[in-house]
Amino acid sequence: MLKKILLALLVVLAGFLLLVVSRPDTFHIERSASLTAPPAVVFARLNDFHAWADWSPWEKLDPAMKKTFGGPESGPGASYAWAGNDKAGEGSMLIQTATSPSHIGIELKFLKPFAATYQAGFALAPAGTGTKVTWSMDGRNDFASKLFGLFMNMDKEVGGDFERGLATLNEVTAKDAVIVAARDAREAAAAAADSAAKQ
Repeated sequence: MLKKILLALLVVLAGFLLLVVSRPDTFHIERSASLTAPPAVVFARLNDFHAWADWSPWEKLDPAMKKTFGGPESGPGASYAWAGNDKAGEGSMLIQTATSPSHIGIELKFLKPFAATYQAGFALAPAGTGTKVTWSMDGRNDFASKLFGLFMNMDKEVGGDFERGLATLNEVTAKDAVIVAARDAREAAAAAADSAAKQ
């Protein structure tokens, strides 16, 4: 009887392990949203890690989170590291590529609560007077990730964060666009006045 129970447990365990290892080796998470601000304004906000605090869904997980910035102010080589509570974890981001105003590629590394490296990115395309923004993340699934994926839908969890982040980004960049438009109008008026004065 005991042997039959042990054999049944081994069969169940083998089936479970087979289920885990048969899961996909890679994953892709993506969400898109239409923002009212033009591509150049949205790109400027995404290309500068200093400007993420106003819209990133993860910044609010720990108000006391320790942040460290490195490299140039923005663009390729700019980096951002964080260390926070159990919800925020610890990790870093590095802008690897930036093509204004259409694309930003980021290396995303987690140290806590687990170690992992992913590739994240933003694709920006004109949409009327606004911008269609597609936020994506790609990575590999090791055994632990495959096992974790049986109990949590990563696309739903992370995708939900992306959706909230894009909604807030829309609000923030809409305000940025008003400021930029006012600045451009002032500069145009000053240039026109200067040109008239020289005639």
